[in-house]
Amino acid sequence: DRQRDHPPDDRGGNCQMKILVTGFTPFGGEQINPSWEAVRRLPNRIGGAELIKHEIPTEFDASGAALHKLLTELRPDAVLCVGQYGGANCIRVERVAINLRDARIADNAGKQPTDEPVVAGGPDAYFATIPTREIVDALREQGIPAQLSYSAGTFVCNNLLYCALHESERSNPAPRCGFVHVPYLPEQTKDGSAPSMGMEMMVKALHIAVEAIAEEEKQ
Repeated sequence: DRQRDHPPDDRGGNCQMKILVTGFTPFGGEQINPSWEAVRRLPNRIGGAELIKHEIPTEFDASGAALHKLLTELRPDAVLCVGQYGGANCIRVERVAINLRDARIADNAGKQPTDEPVVAGGPDAYFATIPTREIVDALREQGIPAQLSYSAGTFVCNNLLYCALHESERSNPAPRCGFVHVPYLPEQTKDGSAPSMGMEMMVKALHIAVEAIAEEEKQ
C-alpha cells in the first residue's frame, strides 16, 4: 500500500499529489525536442494531481544533477520522464533502466562515454515503478499506438531513468518513477523517411500516462 498522507498546506487545505514531468532539450543537431514540447503543453492538473514540468539538459552529468535538485526540493509523489526516440513508430513505455552509459553520439556537453556506469557500484538495473502495462493498455484503448519497451537505450534517456530510480530507492517515501519515449514530430522528418507522431496525439498520450500514475498513487 503506497497511499500517502498529505500534510496540510499553508492555505489550510490538503496538499495536492505532486507529479514531476520532465522533457529534454534538443540534441544531435535538432532544433526541437518533442519530449519537452509535449510536456510543456500538458495542463497543470491531471487526475487530482499537480503537475510540475521541467526541461532537463540532454547531458549525462547535468541531467542527473538537475533531477537530484528537483527531487530534493519538490519531493514529488511520482516522476514521469519523457524523451525522444527517433525512428520509433509509437509511444514506448520503458520498463527497465540499466547502469550503463554508452553513447553513439556526444551529449550537449560534448561527453561521449563508452562502457561507463551511470552510478559506480549501483545495481545493474532497476525496473520502472509506474504502472507500465496499464499505461500501454490505456493508450491503445484510445487508439494511440504504444508498446512496452525493455530497453531505454544507453544514452541520456536511460541515464535519467536510472538516476530517478536510484534516488527513489533511497528515499522515504519513494516516488514512483518511469519513462516514456515519444517519436519524432512530422516537422523533424520532412523527407518522410522516418515514422512520426503529431503533437496533439503526443500530448494526449502523456495526459493518459499521468492519469494512470495519479490513479495508481491514490490506491
